[in-house]
Amino acid sequence: MLDLCVTFDSELSFRGNVQLKINKAYSILGLIKRNFIYIHEQKYIMLYKSLVRLHLEYANSVWSP
Repeated sequence: MLDLCVTFDSELSFRGNVQLKINKAYSILGLIKRNFIYIHEQKYIMLYKSLVRLHLEYANSVWSP
């Protein structure tokens, strides 16, 4: 079932949703690493916080109260 972009199964388990979010974060992180090889550390941190961390923190209060 999908509600507010949070996926859960019939047992109200969020394992699938957590795995999807982790995979999405790794995908974006790989994209950043491939396309921004010679980037300053502060810019890398800014990209990480704005693009990767966003996916990891979305709805975490639901599956880890």
